[in-house]
Amino acid sequence: MNMLSRRSFQQQALGSLLTWSLLETLFSGDAFAEDVKPIAAKWLAELNNMSLDLKGKKLDPIQWQEQVEQLFGKVDLPELLRFIDFEKLTTGVKSLERGEQSLKAKLPQVEGLPTELVFGHQVFALNKDRSVVPHGHDNMATAFLILKGEFRGRHYDRLEDDKTHMIVKPTIDRAFGPGTFSTLSDVKDNVHWFQATSESAFIFNIHVMSVVPGRTGRVYIDPNGEKLSDNRIRARKIDHAEANKLYG
Repeated sequence: MNMLSRRSFQQQALGSLLTWSLLETLFSGDAFAEDVKPIAAKWLAELNNMSLDLKGKKLDPIQWQEQVEQLFGKVDLPELLRFIDFEKLTTGVKSLERGEQSLKAKLPQVEGLPTELVFGHQVFALNKDRSVVPHGHDNMATAFLILKGEFRGRHYDRLEDDKTHMIVKPTIDRAFGPGTFSTLSDVKDNVHWFQATSESAFIFNIHVMSVVPGRTGRVYIDPNGEKLSDNRIRARKIDHAEANKLYG
């Protein structure tokens, strides 16, 4: 009986040691974080596949926007924040006096996530009242996901262009908070403008450049332009410096 009790005690003690040793290994190796990485990686891999289909003309721009918005609606925001190491990325960051500070999030190497993504990605950091200034896009598709803070977000359809002006029509003007999102393409909601309304605010941005071969980039405008019929606006095309001065 004493021998059995001693043996039972030894087995329990050894089991406790093994359990504690395993826990130490898991914590030190960040194995618990590994559990969430495949989830976020799968989300980004699906986003990459959609963007490849856009560039390969398997999806048109509207279909890409619809599918990306469906995907963004499923994101687990806390997991994505851990995946991009948001706290480390943003600790000590001083936002710019005007406009947005662009932070490059380094994505971890995870099975299932391509090492070369077809889309670019960044995190924008802004102080209160600062803006991602009003601009449209040539030959691009873009999506925004609010990570932290609050914004007033505005979108416009881009109807016509000449050398000096752009005719736009407002489509979205509402508050955006953590987990909310928007998309744009050459076809729909092409111009956008996000202004931080909280003390600090952060946006995760992805952008597919050169949807078709050719020039790609931003086109800055002043949306405080001539009011036309049917809620349209004749907006001046301006450069980044003027846009930042007016709205940054």
